[in-house]
Amino acid sequence: MKNTKKMVLLSVLVSQALVLYVIERMIPVPIPVPGIKLGLANVISLFTIIIFGWKEAVLVVFLRTILGSFFGGGISSFLYSFTGGIISILAMAVLYKYFGKMFSIIAISVIGAVFHNIGQILVASLVVSNANLFFYLPILLISAVITGIFIGMIVQLTMKPLKTILRIDRK
Repeated sequence: MKNTKKMVLLSVLVSQALVLYVIERMIPVPIPVPGIKLGLANVISLFTIIIFGWKEAVLVVFLRTILGSFFGGGISSFLYSFTGGIISILAMAVLYKYFGKMFSIIAISVIGAVFHNIGQILVASLVVSNANLFFYLPILLISAVITGIFIGMIVQLTMKPLKTILRIDRK
């Protein structure tokens, strides 16, 4: 892929992830548990892994989280989102690259959601200096499985048309 086309596509992916992030902040979560979200921007993260690879996905997550923190998240939002996002990207990228034939996109998405929550709990426990926050993890992991399935289904349903539009020959 030519560098200009790649740069334009990555810019579009960053802007889409940012829009999804901002929209998601406006959606009230029916479960009164802090930290539970749909993770709509993770659709773009998984797309980026599939289309480009992990390095570009890290760039998209970094730019989305830094811009998202300017739109109302602040530094704490950046720390939680970025750490969770990077750990999630790395887990999904390893699964996709080395075990992509064994795991479905949905399974990879669920693993990404689980690792995102682990990263966020890790940061929260460091910020408040309390490892007891890890007792909260089972609740977050249940939500991660549900939202991971949802996000994975979206990606799986849209990958074939997206690959056709972008003329991508990878998986």
